[in-house]
Amino acid sequence: MPETLQFQLTDADQVGKRLDVVLAKAFPQLSRSRMQALIKDGHVRVQGRPVKARQPAVLDETIEIAIPEVEPAKAVAEPMDLSILHEDDDLLVLDKPSGLVVHPGAGNHSGTLVNGLLAHCGGLSSIGGVERPGIVHRLDKDTSGAMVVAKNDPTHRALTTQFSERRVQKHYLAVVRGRPSFPSGTVSNHLGRHPVNRQKMAVVEANRGKPAVTDYHCGASIDGATLVHCHLHTGRTHQIRVHCQSLGHPLLGDVIYGRPHKGDSVDRLMLHAWILAFQHPTTSERMVWRSEIPRAFSPWLTDPAWLEKESRVHWPE
Repeated sequence: MPETLQFQLTDADQVGKRLDVVLAKAFPQLSRSRMQALIKDGHVRVQGRPVKARQPAVLDETIEIAIPEVEPAKAVAEPMDLSILHEDDDLLVLDKPSGLVVHPGAGNHSGTLVNGLLAHCGGLSSIGGVERPGIVHRLDKDTSGAMVVAKNDPTHRALTTQFSERRVQKHYLAVVRGRPSFPSGTVSNHLGRHPVNRQKMAVVEANRGKPAVTDYHCGASIDGATLVHCHLHTGRTHQIRVHCQSLGHPLLGDVIYGRPHKGDSVDRLMLHAWILAFQHPTTSERMVWRSEIPRAFSPWLTDPAWLEKESRVHWPE
């Protein structure tokens, strides 16, 4: 049966804002793009009348959101070797290699991680829609490392809430060109679509983007490049890549935000999702997974004490 949600705006600060923005905030288990699709298809109504995404939110107005039953996943199951760090009845955490696309899309209808997951699990949560079953969060094609996948809808919703409330620990290793002026720091600004190249993200004014916060700590510098540990407090598209570029130190191997140099000794994007930690939705256990650091990072792994210190996870109170 289709699920129906009801919402009534009581926060005066949200009055007049775009309805899709207000609803996406009220229901974090539904992304803004998903909410926009529901509105476009006429599933969001006020007093029986369909609404528009851009229309302003009105105080005390009752809104009904009818979530239609999800069609069977269009992605085809394809056997694939998966590096699984953990698996139970509700979720699995895996190690995604660099070069693997996460879900089907334009130009990638097969050979994606989702295709392999369907072959391995048989079924995944439906909240991501027909092309993204089970996908709670995404890594770029050329980024490697730890990812969590939901096997059922309750787990998917619970994990999405943890991500939206910034309770998931996300730690990355990157290798950047040069060495930042300060050995550690925090980059805090707003990210949005690049005004010219819509395939890129950029630092923008607050009213044009979303808050993005990254803590960084520098490690060893070898051959004009530096190992950096990045702790994400938000999860914006290309966040680390844009933040490092904004510091004047783009990632090695980044053909979108950096320019290749003759002396570069890498053949991949030097970004790795190293540590992922969250509270298991069913057992409430605090769980931490550390992805094996790829061989490409080896020249910069010269300080075991630094790595051990940076790998510690500090849970918020």
